[in-house]
Amino acid sequence: MLRVLLILVPLALSIYAFIDCVTTQEKDVRFMPKPVWALLILLFPLVGSISWLIIGRDRATSRRMGSASGGQWVAPDDNPEFLKSLKDEKVEKAEKADDSEPVQDDDAHLRDWEADLRRREEELKRRENGEEPKD
Repeated sequence: MLRVLLILVPLALSIYAFIDCVTTQEKDVRFMPKPVWALLILLFPLVGSISWLIIGRDRATSRRMGSASGGQWVAPDDNPEFLKSLKDEKVEKAEKADDSEPVQDDDAHLRDWEADLRRREEELKRRENGEEPKD
């Protein structure tokens, strides 16, 4: 069991450090270029990984970036920029609509659908009863 841990822990550490190195932005890398760090991690897994985690990346910058909206994923319903873009699209569609076809609001659209559904239900009932459909 100890032999397995002695192999898996450095392997997991080097994989994590390599992925972290590759995904880190160039401006957050310290002391050496990013490709040199990646080679160091691959050639010397234990030493390179520990070196990268301790001195290779500017962790303070990533913490500052994470606290602001710069880089963290935000759900669409919580993102004011996305919600604004939806409103802008709706306004653009309204402006592009033909004058002959006025833009309807949602309630009017819903009323039209309900009236169409009632008409279809009545038509189906008439068919079931054997009556001629009204046109």
